[in-house]
Amino acid sequence: MCSNYRPPSPQDIEEYFRVLRPEDFKLEMYPGYVGPLIRRSKDASAVECVLGNFGLLPHWAKPALARSTFNARCETVATKPSFRGAWSKAQHCIIPADWIYEPNYEQGKPVRWKIQRRDARPFGIAGLWDWRPDPESADGKLSFTMLTVNADDHSLMRRFHAPDDEKRMVVILDPAHYEAWLNADAQASPQYLTQFAAEALTAAPAPKPPRGAGEEQLVA
Repeated sequence: MCSNYRPPSPQDIEEYFRVLRPEDFKLEMYPGYVGPLIRRSKDASAVECVLGNFGLLPHWAKPALARSTFNARCETVATKPSFRGAWSKAQHCIIPADWIYEPNYEQGKPVRWKIQRRDARPFGIAGLWDWRPDPESADGKLSFTMLTVNADDHSLMRRFHAPDDEKRMVVILDPAHYEAWLNADAQASPQYLTQFAAEALTAAPAPKPPRGAGEEQLVA
């Protein structure tokens, strides 16, 4: 599961994902923070990058739900009340990330590790978005979740999380599949929900910085 990650800079989002870049989001993302997501525009005529809440909030949800809906299991996403609406409507998105963080317990206590692509390109993580009314905005509030798959047999990702926990990993899309993922309907979606090759990833310890460090907002 992933609750902490770093989005690319606005400039890198524009370069790697070929979308107009958003501005003013956190350098370190946690559930409840506002960060970038890439999706089809409302009229489906274009791809856009917009800002949304990390942690899916369907129309009936209270904001606190984001603390438990930042990841969605592929095995249950079609039936869980928090996710099934977005899944059935194929409200797909791509979450850009330079890297993700996961806890490693190999020394007995959890140590934060950074996982990224070996070629240093940003991740495009498969996700779902949803919308709920917001009295402060005529456009309402967007939110998103990252989709995850089992990683018990993944030579890298099985090293993370507590020893007795099921091993999970976010769905990292092949860039060649970005457009297809955004256009796929609910029936075609599962073919994209697969593990990313361990040999294409790299990981190293990355202890958390002092409180408040590294959370400044990005400005283009």
